Amino acid sequence: MIEIRTDDLTGEQTLRLAAQHHAEMHANTPPESVHALDLDALRAPGITVWSAWIDGDVAGIAALAQLDAARGELKSFRTGDAHRGRGVARALLRHIVAEARARGLTSLWLETGSDAAFAPARALYAGEGFRECGPFADYTDDPLSTYMTLAL
Repeated sequence: MIEIRTDDLTGEQTLRLAAQHHAEMHANTPPESVHALDLDALRAPGITVWSAWIDGDVAGIAALAQLDAARGELKSFRTGDAHRGRGVARALLRHIVAEARARGLTSLWLETGSDAAFAPARALYAGEGFRECGPFADYTDDPLSTYMTLAL
C-alpha cells in the first residue's frame, strides 16, 4: 500500500531522493534546460511537497507550486528506482490533482523532458488527462522541454 504524506524535506530518505532527482536532471540535461528545483526552492512558500511511502521506505516525491490563485505547476516528480512500476507516480499525481481541486485551482501545468528518457512521464501525464501546450509562466520555447496542462 502507498501512503502519501505532506513532507518538509528534512527526513534523510526524502532529502536523498530529492537530491538524486536534482543531480540526475543536471547530469543529463544542459543547464539552460534544467528546470528542477533545488532543496531551498522546494521549501519556498507557495510550494507543497508530498512523499509516497511503501513499507517504511520513501518511494517517491512530488511538489505543487502555486503560480497564482487559479494555476498550479507540478514540480520535482521522482520515483525511487526500487519502486518504479508500482504506481507511485500515478498515486502522487492523483493526490496532487485532488489537492489542487480542493484548493480551488482551475488548471495544472508542467514541464518535462522531450527526449526518450521522459517518455514514461509524458505517457503518465497524458493518461491522466494532461495535454501538450506551449510554454507557460517564465518558460520559453525549448526543444528539450515538453509543456503540458490539465483543466480542472
